[in-house]
Amino acid sequence: MKIYKTLTKVMESGVVAVVRADSREEAEAISEACVKGGIQAIEITFTIQDAEAVIKDLASHFSDRPEVIIGAGTVLDEMTARIAILAGAQFVVSPCFDERTAKLCHLYQIPYMPGCMTITEIKQAIEHGAGLIKLFPGDALGPEFVKAVKGPLPQVLLMPTGGVSLDNVEEWIRNGCAAVGVGGNLIAPAINGDYEKITENARQYIQKVERARVGLA
Repeated sequence: MKIYKTLTKVMESGVVAVVRADSREEAEAISEACVKGGIQAIEITFTIQDAEAVIKDLASHFSDRPEVIIGAGTVLDEMTARIAILAGAQFVVSPCFDERTAKLCHLYQIPYMPGCMTITEIKQAIEHGAGLIKLFPGDALGPEFVKAVKGPLPQVLLMPTGGVSLDNVEEWIRNGCAAVGVGGNLIAPAINGDYEKITENARQYIQKVERARVGLA
């Protein structure tokens, strides 16, 4: 299944780069830097002007690298989701659960990753086909929350976003997360145009995720 293959790629990457930028050019440069550092899942947020154009450009640019997947973030409704999918988005991420968006993504066999904060929200999202749950905001919940969720819902795949740093990323993974979403702590050097630093940050996140997974094996 298309959904399964894409989710597998997200989990293999272990890190989803949440890209926010002031321009189309900056968004594409950040994405390039993240991929160079080993992050293979890129989330282009719809807070970026012409986000759909960025998705289309990156999908084309990395078309010869099937391990790299481009998704859409900050998707609040089904209309935006469809625009993103038609532009080439391979997964859709929302800050909250939206039933109509879930149905649309399921129709196109695109993984939908809604933001959830409670067991009730997570249960609702799973019932509507969400394959990976975005714990959001992660800094308000903390790594220990993952253990609490995994008690009654051991089957759920979780991806915290917000507050994931190089200092705590291993704890999130050890507590049972399938992947992590990282934004500001990863791409902040873009403010100064330091894309090499973003690449180095990306490399460190990947290394720490891999190290935490080895410890779980």
